[in-house]
This record gives sequence, structure tokens and C-alpha cells, in this order.
Amino acid sequence: MESRSDDNANALTLKEKVRRLPRSPGVYLMKDRGGQVIYIGKAKELKSRVSSYFRHSRSLTPKIAAMVNCVVDFDFFIVRNETEALLLEGRLIKEWRPKFNTLFTDDKQFIQVRVDMLADLPVFRLVRARTTDTARYFGPYPHPFEVKRTLNEMRRRFGILLGDSCPVSLGNGRWKLYDDARADISTHANEVSSDEYRTRVDAACAFLEGRAREWLAALREKMGTAAAAHDYERAAQLRDMADAIARTTANARRFGRISPVLSGGQKEAVRELQDALGLDEPPRTMECFDISHISGTFVVASLVRFADGYPDKANYRRFRIQGFLGNDDFRSMKEVVSRRYRRLVDEGREMPRLVVIDGGAGQVSAALKAFESIGVTPPPLVGLAKREEQIIFHDGRAPLTLSRHSLALRLVQRLRDEAHRFANTYNAELRSKRLRESVLDECPGLGSKRRLALLAQFGSLARLKKASTEELTEVPGIGTHLAQTLVTFLKTI
Repeated sequence: MESRSDDNANALTLKEKVRRLPRSPGVYLMKDRGGQVIYIGKAKELKSRVSSYFRHSRSLTPKIAAMVNCVVDFDFFIVRNETEALLLEGRLIKEWRPKFNTLFTDDKQFIQVRVDMLADLPVFRLVRARTTDTARYFGPYPHPFEVKRTLNEMRRRFGILLGDSCPVSLGNGRWKLYDDARADISTHANEVSSDEYRTRVDAACAFLEGRAREWLAALREKMGTAAAAHDYERAAQLRDMADAIARTTANARRFGRISPVLSGGQKEAVRELQDALGLDEPPRTMECFDISHISGTFVVASLVRFADGYPDKANYRRFRIQGFLGNDDFRSMKEVVSRRYRRLVDEGREMPRLVVIDGGAGQVSAALKAFESIGVTPPPLVGLAKREEQIIFHDGRAPLTLSRHSLALRLVQRLRDEAHRFANTYNAELRSKRLRESVLDECPGLGSKRRLALLAQFGSLARLKKASTEELTEVPGIGTHLAQTLVTFLKTI
């Protein structure tokens, strides 16, 4: 009866926590009685998704039902969109390897399409990780077979090179794309200049960005014609191809293109940005700030720096908010901007040529107040508002909307996205560290100092669980009795 009473109390606690969940995209972490994370999932709307586990028990699969029976608590991250939820879910599952998760546990990632834009002849390749800042990436895509099928059709339609291609230079800036039967199959010229081939690449990239309506319409028209002629096999092939392309491009629109590369070259983008913002000189050095938090907790900020259009990672910085507790993006922005540039002034270092704030007029105003508080005239200062991707000025000018094909906009987006990624990574590190520590809170006789000493010694909960009593007593403050208690406790989680 006592155990049943505890379970009822836990159910009430869960019910109350679910009721207070936000209607925001995010990632949730289900935990068992020992505080162990046993399942991680993502949600377009946290409140709706998490509550579904505890409302419709009859409709749950046996695996999920078994998981729900073990859940006594949960934690969650709030993110900005489904893309971030997907990526954060993958990182956390890889780190924690919850026993009820089946995806992401094999150290693989969703497939992406990479185009090496700085090559003489950019090739379209399938990859699972982003490894270079000089390439353009599309995806991620959850269905590899459909992406491969789509790329093969794109090779025929656009005349592009895929990862297995070995073009041959003919001299004088001309190339032979294929030296086998594919040259005869292709409807495009096999011998091209770099500029001619670049036109094909741009068209294929536009398709992967989701602008494929005309192609899909043509395919479906051909499908109807084949069906009318009773060529059902051909109609089925066209139907399958159209479906694969529709799913692939729909996924591209859903997830967006992360960190867009500047196919026209970084220098050109920097010059274009100078003209767009009306700057006196090219913004060869740019710094961007972003704030990240989880419901007002673990509030952190990032600073990323670009030099000549490229990431200058040696000068990235991250901050924990020190001046207050709670969720106040404006106050957080003012604090980190003032801390950054007060230090530059104190050290006699040069200011960046452009400061970019991830946010709209409120965040830009907060950054401007930061400069005023330290008595420093700000360098050119703008914000990038998320919803419309408008550039917000601090001097009263009307917001600027650039073409989405603008190299200047892509450069600022890339800077902003990198700041956002860097802030979220730091936030996730702090959050994960807290999750690792929290399970030890329930061990009798183990205070915060000893808990931190144990984690510092063994590095992770998994290693701690494998430690013997003798190994535990080597940690300062851990005696034989406490070590034995800890060994017994760790066997229960």
C-alpha cells in the first residue's frame, strides 16, 4: 500500500508538471525512480506531446507503455523550432543512450547533401556530418534511399556530378565530366567550362532549396499521360519518383539550410554587406551575440567572430549570466555586450568593424545601452530579426529587408546561426552536467562537495557505477562506510 501511495504521488507530480509545460517545440527526457534518463524525444509542441503519454495508455505500443510505467519524472529543453529539436535530440540520445530509444544509438546522423562550392567543379555528395565551412549543406534528410534516388534523377535533369564522378581536365578551363556510358545517357553536354557547369549547380541547389514545383508538375503530367496510354509500369515509376522528390524537397523546406555558404565568395559578400548597410569600410571583422536559456535557467550567451567572412574560432567566447537570475533576454544582452567591450577597451584591443545581435529592436537597444554604460561609442551595430530576417539598425533607420539570394544576407545569417549553435552547445553542456549530477542527490550522506569530487575523479556516472569500494575511498572525503553506501545505491539505478 505504501508503494502504491508513492506511485499516486508521483502521478500527481507528473500531472502537475505536464499541465505547466509550454506549448513550444523542444526535447523531453523521461526519468525513472533513480533519476536515470530512460527515454528522450522531440516535440513540435511539448505540452501536447508529453501529455499524450499519460492520457492514451491503450493506444501506446508495448515498448512505449513499458517506458511510461517506469517514468516518475521528466525534464525538458525549450528550443526555437523543429530543426533545433531534432539536432538536440540526436546529441542527447548519443550522450545518454537511453534504453528505450532506438534511433541515434549507432553513432550515425541523418544524411545530408554537401556541395563543395569552392571546387572548380562542385560535386554533390551524401554525408552524415558537417566537416567544412567552405561547403553548402542541404538537409538533414531522414530517408537516405529517397535522397539517393532524387540525386540520381537530378544528375539526369541538371547534368551535375555526384560523389562517384571523376571529371577530366581538357585544358583551357574546359572539363570532360564523364568518361563512360553516363556521357551517352545524359541529356546535357559532357564537355563544359567551369562557368557553364556552375549554372547547372546553381539550378540544382535551387531545387534542393525546395523550388521544384515546375519539375514535379511535369513529372505528374507525364505520369498521367503514361497511365492514359495504359503504360502502368512507366506511370508507377514516375509516381514513385515524384513522391520521392516531393518528400525530399518538403524536408528541405521544413528543416531549412543551415549555415549557408557564400557561393560568390566571402570577399564579395563582405563588400555587398558594406554597401547594404551603408558602412564606411568593409566589415572585415564581425562579432555576433546570442542568448540561450531553458525557461529562464542555465542562461548563457555566445560571442562568435568572423574575419574576412570566415569563422575565427580562436576568438569565440561564451558567457554565463552573472548579474541576475531569471529570464530577461534584454538584460542578459546588455550584460554580455558590456562585459565584452569593456574588456577590449581595458586591454587596448581593436573593436570589430560590425556588431550583430541575434534579435530585433529590443535586443539592439539593450546592446546600445551596454555601450553607453561603459562610455564607449559603438561600432556599426545591427540586429537580425528572426521572423522576417530583417536587419534592424540602432540609429533609427527603417528595417532593411534584403533578397534571400543576397550574399550579404547569407553572410549575416551564417554569422547569426553560428552564434546560435555555439550558445546552444554551451547550454546543452551545462544542462547535461546538471543531469549527470542530479541522480546522486538522493544518495544518503553524499553532499554537494563530495558529489562533485566523485564526478571530477571518474568523469561520468557510468564510470562511477563500475568503481569498486576501494577505488571510491581514494576520493577525498569518501570513507569506507560512505563508499559502501554509494556502491549499494548505484546498484539500484
